[in-house]
Amino acid sequence: MSDIPPLKALHAFEAAIRLNSFSLAARELNVTPGAIGQQIRKLEDWLGVTLFTRHIRKVEPTADGLAYAARIAPALAQITDASRALRHRHVHMVRVVMPPSFAAKWFSRRMSRFLIAHPGTELQVGSSSEIADFARDPVDIAVRYFSGDDSHLECRLLHRGQAALFCSPHYRDDIGIQTPADLTRATLLNDTLHAWWPEWLAKFAHMDKATIGALRKIDVDLTSVAIESAIHGQGVVLAVPMLAEEDVLEGKLVPLFPESVLTLSSGYFLVHPKNVELRGHVKMFRDWLMNEARDIAI
Repeated sequence: MSDIPPLKALHAFEAAIRLNSFSLAARELNVTPGAIGQQIRKLEDWLGVTLFTRHIRKVEPTADGLAYAARIAPALAQITDASRALRHRHVHMVRVVMPPSFAAKWFSRRMSRFLIAHPGTELQVGSSSEIADFARDPVDIAVRYFSGDDSHLECRLLHRGQAALFCSPHYRDDIGIQTPADLTRATLLNDTLHAWWPEWLAKFAHMDKATIGALRKIDVDLTSVAIESAIHGQGVVLAVPMLAEEDVLEGKLVPLFPESVLTLSSGYFLVHPKNVELRGHVKMFRDWLMNEARDIAI
């Protein structure tokens, strides 16, 4: 008997124990649950141990199964990393994922500059609020809005998080907003993903909780939609200034109380796995994006 275990069976075992389900493993690998079961039985016969306890509607890994999974996981990750690196060594595509509002309000206006500067590179941009899993997802590098604290990632700060007020010029004039206290007459566009209004109003408008709770507001679950709503005169938005800078330059928005800006603990970071050397084209994109971020006005 060969000392090398059946590799197809290892693939099925890894998926089954990670997902704790033969059915989910089958869906991920695009086979039937029966095929997963056959592969795992093949591996159990080869090892001479039981890896899963089968019940009527579920399976549970045995102690041997858990211990074996812990031992082989690093090796499988190494195989995946080495294969991915070799396969993509000469690929000229850069695959980047970023938050939807960052992509729509800041990056979309700039991405053609990268292709003009690097005409031999293909750019694949994904926008998602989900956190990219570099071990599973087809992504080389990502923009993430968070604290920048992750021991598994190389994190480079693009823009420290801030929150400032914006509205359309007509809305400001129609409502007569001259001081923070005037916001009691305004409609607040509340980005539910970034609930900064209570902190801003308490700090700069000196409002108590009862007053803040009584203010008129519209809840929006996407920053770019909140900003567009402000452009169309629907209210005042509290947003990261870099996402509103183009609209301010074009006169669609005006900053309110520019001296009253919250400094936040999170920010936009460019991230990729630590201890993984980036391909040449990905490095070019990383350096280009860092340079673009240096031009942010605020």
